[in-house]
This record gives sequence, structure tokens and C-alpha cells, in this order.
Amino acid sequence: MEIAKIGNQGSKVRSDCYVELELHTEGGVQIELVSKVEVMYGKSIRQLLLEIVQFFGIEHISIKLIDTGALPLVIAARTEAAIKKLIDSKKQFLLPVIAPNKTISRRDQNRFSRLYLPGNSPSMMLNAGIHQPSGIILDLEDAVAPDKKYEARFLVRNALRGVNFYGVERMVRINQIPAGLEDLDFIVPHFVNLILVPKCESAEQIHLVNQRIAEIKTECQIDYPIWLMPIVESALGVVKAYEIATAADNIVAMAIGLEDYTADIGTLRTDLGHETFYARSVVVNACRAAHIQPIDSVFSDVDNMEALAINVRQSKSLGFDGMGCIHPRQIVVIHENFAPEKKEIEKAQKIYKAFVEAKSKGLGVVSLGSKMIDAPVVKRAENTIRIAISVGLLSPNWENEN
Repeated sequence: MEIAKIGNQGSKVRSDCYVELELHTEGGVQIELVSKVEVMYGKSIRQLLLEIVQFFGIEHISIKLIDTGALPLVIAARTEAAIKKLIDSKKQFLLPVIAPNKTISRRDQNRFSRLYLPGNSPSMMLNAGIHQPSGIILDLEDAVAPDKKYEARFLVRNALRGVNFYGVERMVRINQIPAGLEDLDFIVPHFVNLILVPKCESAEQIHLVNQRIAEIKTECQIDYPIWLMPIVESALGVVKAYEIATAADNIVAMAIGLEDYTADIGTLRTDLGHETFYARSVVVNACRAAHIQPIDSVFSDVDNMEALAINVRQSKSLGFDGMGCIHPRQIVVIHENFAPEKKEIEKAQKIYKAFVEAKSKGLGVVSLGSKMIDAPVVKRAENTIRIAISVGLLSPNWENEN
């Protein structure tokens, strides 16, 4: 009989499991459990395995489970993925959705940082929200080996439902279109906030994604918004940046991926970033013209916080609103350097006060000192104040306090 093998095992594997299944024609359900926590949790693990095989109508099967501290949602994901290697079934064994994971994110919320988490590594997912990035990215693309992408979908689906990310925006990076369209079935019905579309090179790719999202939302009777963030990662993508940025109303941000971009143009990426100045500027301008957030690439040297801080300040000076990160220790540096500086906040307060005063007097022209202030400047000031309040640099009641 065919044997299905799913999951990870080894001395360095934590919070995961390895499942090996073999169907039989007789003998009932046979479970071999190898776990250091068998004394405490062996009974509940066996009960969960029995529930799953009974749910799929399997009467005769041998199960070998090597457990390294996996949560029930991980065991369930691994077991279901293995079962569907053996039988054809459209049923899904879904554990309950926890209340914090039913929250909806806003179009204009801060996206200073987004922390990448490999979609097939549960140990990295479980406490990621504690570090409080702006968003977490459950990655189904580059961070997952090709032979592991199938099983990663089940794990990401269960993580969206059952891992507490402590209120941060829940994002998933799907695979490159068209392969990524198959990923959508595993994430759209399960309270994902935002989907990243990698290696995007045309508006047509966005249309394909939205068409499939609409079909799934209709099938599952879903009414919550799902935002998109295309990632431009090639010379062609940069050329078509504005076309991509304006491809759909649910696009809230567009990112640039500099590792793939520099490879595409035949150069090496450096800390100074001179080789990417043009592409980053194009993406920022396209985003501003489309009224969406421009998001910069990751900084790959996780040990060099000084270089990261310089890179973030440069990114902010180019007009970006945030960037990716690949290690939790980068989050604080990114947030501190993207947050408004004291002088920015003070200037924004003065502009806003001048606007309020002019409006109260019925004046059509707003001025601050000898300078005239137009609508875009006021809007930027309001945005700076909003961000300062959201990151705790300004009191929500600042107008009355001053």
C-alpha cells in the first residue's frame, strides 16, 4: 500500500511533528506515538488522531506520529495533509477559530514592519505576535521548499485559525501566479487580512487573484475585506509599477523585493543601495500616485542593527511607509526609525492647528507664518499626528492638553 509521509523530524525540530500513514483493508486504527510528552498528552493526541481518521471515514489505517511538542492545530494539519495524499476528499478537518483571529484590518493602518515566517515551520509562528510587528507574513513562497509547499498550506490555514498573533495584521504570501491561485482556497475562508502577491509583473495577475478571491467569498459566504499587497521584484515589474498599483480597489500597499530585482538587472545588492535607488523611487511614486502605501524590501543582515537603522532612515527619506523584516530583533529598529521624529510631530501639530483655526473663521486660505498651506500638506500633517498617536508618541487628547 502507498505510504504518506508529512511533517518534520530531527534533533533540531521543535513544536512540530512527523506523520506517517498507511491504509489497510483490516486491523482498525493502529497508532504508534513517539513523544517526550506522552505521559501528559498521549491520551489527548491519540484521541485527536482518532477523531481525524473517523472524520474522513477511514476504518483501517496505521499511524506513526513523532511529536516534538506540536500543538493540536499542527498535528491536525500534518495528519490531514497525509490523509489527503492517500484518499480523495474535499472535506476539511477544521479546529475552532479563536476570537482574536476574527479581527478585520483597516486599509490605512500602519504597516511599518512585516515579519516573514516560513509557512512550514510552526515553531516560528507560535510566539511571533509577541514581538508586535505591524504584521506577520505566513510565507508559502520562497521560505518553503518546493516539496513542502503542499503540506505548508494546511499548516498556514490552521495557524490563521488557531495561533494567537496578538492583534497584528495577518498576512500570507502566496506563490507566484498562477500556482498561487491554488493557495487561496487555504487562506481566503480563514480570516486572512492581507495577501501578498509575489513577483507581480502585470495588472492581469492581480485580476486573476481577485477573481478567485471573489469566487471563494461567494462559495463560503464571506463578507470581510481581504487586502492585497503586490510585490514588484523584476525590471518589468518596476516598469509596470503604476499599472499594478492601480489594478484593483483592494490594493492597499505595494512592496519591492530587492533580492530578486538586483538579480534580474544583473547587479549585487549593497548596504548603500545605490543600485536600487531608481527602482525604489519608481515604486514610491507609483504608490503615491495611486494613494496606497509604498513598502520597502527586507534588510538581510540580521546582525547589523546600525546598518539597518541607516537603511530604514534612507527608506523613509525616499518616501516608504514601512519595510519587511526576517528576524524579530529588527522590528524595534524599524519602528523607531519609521516613526515620526519630534520635530515632525511639532510641525504637524502647528499645521493642523492653523488649519482648524482658519476653518473656524471661515477662511478659504490657510497660512502658517508667511507660508501658505494647501490641502496635501494638511493631509500629511494629519497622517503624521495619527501615526504619532498610534505608536504612543502623542496623546490622543493632545489638542486639549496643549
